[in-house]
Amino acid sequence: MRQPLFGLLNVRPFFKSTFRLAAVSLAIACGAAVAQAQTQTGSILPGSSQPVAQVGMAKPIMGWIRFCEQYPEECRVDPSEPATIQLGAKEWQTIVRVNQQVNAAIKPKTDMDHWGVEDRWDFAEDGYGDCEDYQLVKRKRLVEAGFPRRALRMTVVIDEEGAGHAVMMVRTNRGDFILDNKRNAVLPWHRTGYTYIKREGDQSMAWASLGGQVSPTMTANQ
Repeated sequence: MRQPLFGLLNVRPFFKSTFRLAAVSLAIACGAAVAQAQTQTGSILPGSSQPVAQVGMAKPIMGWIRFCEQYPEECRVDPSEPATIQLGAKEWQTIVRVNQQVNAAIKPKTDMDHWGVEDRWDFAEDGYGDCEDYQLVKRKRLVEAGFPRRALRMTVVIDEEGAGHAVMMVRTNRGDFILDNKRNAVLPWHRTGYTYIKREGDQSMAWASLGGQVSPTMTANQ
C-alpha cells in the first residue's frame, strides 16, 4: 500500500503543517517489512497503561473503503459488541500466538508487485501481502477465536523510518496493544516508537483521528 501521507491524514489543518517538511517522501510503504525474531511467550500478562487518546474524526483511506465494498461484514460496527477486551492470560496468549503465526505464514510483497495496483487491502490468501494484509488476517483469526471485532482496530501510523505503515490496535482494559508485521512482540502503543495518525472508529464507518500522538520510546529488537 502506497499513498500520499496527507491523503492518509485527512485531519485537522494544524496537524498537516506539522509534517509539511516531510510530506513529499512520506507514504505507506510496508511491503518489505519482515518481523524481527523475538521471544514473547504470552505467559505473563502485560502491565496496564493509558490508551491512546482520540482527538476527533478522520476519513478512512481509499484502500479501506474498497476493502469494505468487497467485504462489508468486516467493516460493520456492531454497537452491541464491547469496544475493549477484558484481557486475561488466555486472551493474551491467543493475541501473541496469532501475531507470531501470521507473521511467519505470510511473505512480504507490495501491492504493485502482488496485484499491479498502488493500494489494495485484502486477506493475503495466497500467502503474500503487505502490512495491512497481515493485520487483516490477524483480525479475522482473532474474531474466529471469539474476540469482538469492534475492539480490533486497523490503525495508520508513521514508523521509525518516517514511512506510513498499517498496524492493528487491540483495545483492552489494560491499554491499547499493537500487532505488527515488523515484530513478533505485541507491544503497548507507547512502546512502538510510532506516530499515531488515525484508526477505525468504533461508533461508525468514520475513522478516529489520533492527532499525531508520538510514542515516547522506541524499543529495538523487542
